[in-house]
Amino acid sequence: MCLGVPGQIVKIGESALQLATVDVCGVQRDVNISLVCTGDPADLLGKWVLVHVGFAMSVIDEDEAKKTQEALLAMSQLEHEVGDFLGLNQK
Repeated sequence: MCLGVPGQIVKIGESALQLATVDVCGVQRDVNISLVCTGDPADLLGKWVLVHVGFAMSVIDEDEAKKTQEALLAMSQLEHEVGDFLGLNQK
């Protein structure tokens, strides 16, 4: 299963071949934007993207990004409960 994580582009270079800095829930990472940059890279500053293995795979709107973040956080909170149910979190 492939999972794209939403992040907001907070810093960008002058070329699509340069890495951009993306903020994902407060953690900043360098990401390749060449797959989503169709014009001036500066136009992507502040945009939300889905990031997978270091690449921005698509540009998404902020509402979709926030909903996806909420769903991912909910899934991570359920992970412990599922582990308890399956007996994986035994001490």
